[in-house]
Amino acid sequence: MRFEFFPEEISEASKRIRAYIRMTPLEYSPHLSSLGSGKVYLKLENFQVTGSFKIRGAFNKILSLSDEEKEKGVVTASTGNHGVAVAYALQKLKYKGIIFLPENASPAKLEDLKFYDVELRFHGKDCVETENYARRFASEKGMTYLPPYNDVKIVAGQGTVGVEIAEQIKNVDSVLVPVGGGGLVSGIALYLKSINPDIEIIGCQPLNSPVMYESIKAGKIVEMESKPTLSDGTAGGIEKGAITFEICQKYVDDFILVTEEEIKNAIRLVVEKHHMIVEGAAALSVASYLKEKERFMGKNVVLVLSGCRLSSNTLKKIMCGDKNEYI
Repeated sequence: MRFEFFPEEISEASKRIRAYIRMTPLEYSPHLSSLGSGKVYLKLENFQVTGSFKIRGAFNKILSLSDEEKEKGVVTASTGNHGVAVAYALQKLKYKGIIFLPENASPAKLEDLKFYDVELRFHGKDCVETENYARRFASEKGMTYLPPYNDVKIVAGQGTVGVEIAEQIKNVDSVLVPVGGGGLVSGIALYLKSINPDIEIIGCQPLNSPVMYESIKAGKIVEMESKPTLSDGTAGGIEKGAITFEICQKYVDDFILVTEEEIKNAIRLVVEKHHMIVEGAAALSVASYLKEKERFMGKNVVLVLSGCRLSSNTLKKIMCGDKNEYI
């Protein structure tokens, strides 16, 4: 696939969605800067509408649909940030849509979605089964399926984080980005490298689920078992044929993998030094910087904090040092 058109797509996405999202702050971190003798900035997508960057891709995809597609409605499957983003966007735009959930979806995640005036349906016992059914349902009904990352408009929407970073700070040396399916890092990398090819883009993943890293190492998308991780927002496999794999191969310069203990320590640091709550996935960039801070000496570094959806019980266990943190 040729990616030269993507920066233009991302610029258009930025104009398209700006009225519906927040331009999130880029906050200087005195504490993290002092640890590495450079300048560290936090891109606060945890302050975004619905609490994560996912709202950017959801709005860009839905706003890009034809009148006929909007009339027929959209379908997605998600119990996390993507599902909440789609629910919010549909309610805000007053469009029709259905969100499919596993029959055993957690009550806490279900409660998040019930705040929105969108139809919820249940199918299957796990997320993969639910997603496959939702895709078939959308195809059979002539509706549009909204994937979480494997879509040009979704990637372009997430890439608007890069547009804002470029507007907020000059002379960035390195950007550290949480990676799951790769939509966020793909969009950021494509846009920022179109401005300055020398910007270093680093993907951050948990050691318990480093699927993109292992796929790039293997030269193909691999199937592997993911262990439990606090970074549940990035856990799991990559869809076969995902456009994000090829983008990451070409534009992501390196990966840093972090342990569960390092993720917990990063969450604690953000709470104690910045007085903010971030989810496990968002803490990956902080944990990765702390792990390899010596390589960033004297550099201007941006750490993307991707979201804030962390349960109070999990936060309590992390702050109190409980080993049983997975909820």
